[in-house]
Amino acid sequence: MLIRYGYEITLTCQQPVALVCLLSVHEDRAADIRVPETVFTTPDVPTSTYRDLFGNRCRRLVAPAGDLTMWGDATIEDDGKLDRVLPDARELAVPDLPDECLVYLMGSRYCETDLLSQTAWDLFGAIPPGWGRVQAICDFVHNHIRFDYAQARSTRTAFDAFNEGVGVCRDFAHLAVAFCRCLNIPARYVNGHLGDIGVPVVDPMDFSAWMEVFLEGEWHTFDPRNNVPRIGRIVVARGRDATDIPLINSFGPHVLKGFRVWTYEVPAPTA
Repeated sequence: MLIRYGYEITLTCQQPVALVCLLSVHEDRAADIRVPETVFTTPDVPTSTYRDLFGNRCRRLVAPAGDLTMWGDATIEDDGKLDRVLPDARELAVPDLPDECLVYLMGSRYCETDLLSQTAWDLFGAIPPGWGRVQAICDFVHNHIRFDYAQARSTRTAFDAFNEGVGVCRDFAHLAVAFCRCLNIPARYVNGHLGDIGVPVVDPMDFSAWMEVFLEGEWHTFDPRNNVPRIGRIVVARGRDATDIPLINSFGPHVLKGFRVWTYEVPAPTA
């Protein structure tokens, strides 16, 4: 299947502001791109790209005073399969984990393992290790947090989300990531595109957040916000939490004036 995805974001700045944007699809899907990404800004400003410490593609630019619109669009081929479910996947003991997984066991800005460790062991410590324990974490988070766009805020941490019981997809992901790390299960935060393919259309289209967990020697997708396997997940960036992979990192004040995201299936071209 083919999926078209993209965004149109308009910012207003009182003076020139440097930006770093993580809006392009992750390099590990490069071979699946069928219509290459078109990116432009209005007004036209110079941009450059680089890879960050986590392998994500970042775009640098300077927004001029006034309005700046950033627009990107591409089409990717997807296998059309639901997220994999492997109930027998095992956890690995910490001494057996690859070096690169260790950073995803540690606390981070939005995932306070020190504050949530006892709670995690109280809630999930008696559950047999492996896929089932991670799924139990997702089930708990899915039921514990009430989704509410109106309650979104950039400062809410995993500990806050646990205590407040409300949030958006990033809060679901942060809390589940923190619980996994408390139990010595590597977990990383992911954002990207997730269209309403195979499910009823419920929310306005937006970027989505979920997590990947290291089990049985590889990373697996878990989504505590939706908590069901989905079709057409497109990763943009991965990191320890939202601090590492904000969609737009602004080195100065700006106002979000417009925000539009699209992700939908398109027909394959006819011969």
